[in-house]
Amino acid sequence: MSNNKSISCIIIDDELSSQKVLQHFVSETEVLELKQTCNNSAEAFKYLQLHPKIDLLFLDINMPRQSGLDFYKSLQHPPAVIFTTAYPQYAVEGFEVDATDYLLKPIAYERFLTAINKVLNTNNTSSKNDFIILKENKALHKVMVADILFVEAYGDYVKVHLEDKFITTHSTFSRFVEQLPKYFIKTHKSFSINLNKMRALSGNQITVDSHTVPIGQTYKVQVLKALNINT
Repeated sequence: MSNNKSISCIIIDDELSSQKVLQHFVSETEVLELKQTCNNSAEAFKYLQLHPKIDLLFLDINMPRQSGLDFYKSLQHPPAVIFTTAYPQYAVEGFEVDATDYLLKPIAYERFLTAINKVLNTNNTSSKNDFIILKENKALHKVMVADILFVEAYGDYVKVHLEDKFITTHSTFSRFVEQLPKYFIKTHKSFSINLNKMRALSGNQITVDSHTVPIGQTYKVQVLKALNINT
């Protein structure tokens, strides 16, 4: 899938309230294109037979007659899947079928965006993580990952520093940095930098563009290793 193409998706959930939440989230996310909402796996199977090029399923696990897990396992050429459920005990089995992500109800929109960014990362074959979608207050920002200077933990949020500004988005630091490609490296428990933007290293500080970022003692060896500097 090219980076300019939207992600076609369907929702498969037997609960109307869950359908409405996901429909709203999809409508708020420009990169997604909702093609169909199905009440059960039988409806979804019929739809996929006629429309096999769907990119992504939002699939509830706990449905009557056939569970979402069993339905997904039955597909010969399954699309990417994000499982949704109110039952956390299904998470391990969900990832055993190579799910892109697993969303626990009630789903927060920020967590939903994290899952969509994982889909984007998987689909970008030319350059992993070409862009990510960040939510700040009520605004959505499309950010080219290569333009990010560094990421900073900020309580229940992260600050994503760009050349001319920073965006504060709701996410844990650990969850956010999982989305980033390998040219990002943690220099501190609260900082992860873009190595391509690094300018200098001095003592326990590293200069990224015009910013100075600390290097934690426990991270220094891996930073030096990433820079091919012998310790």
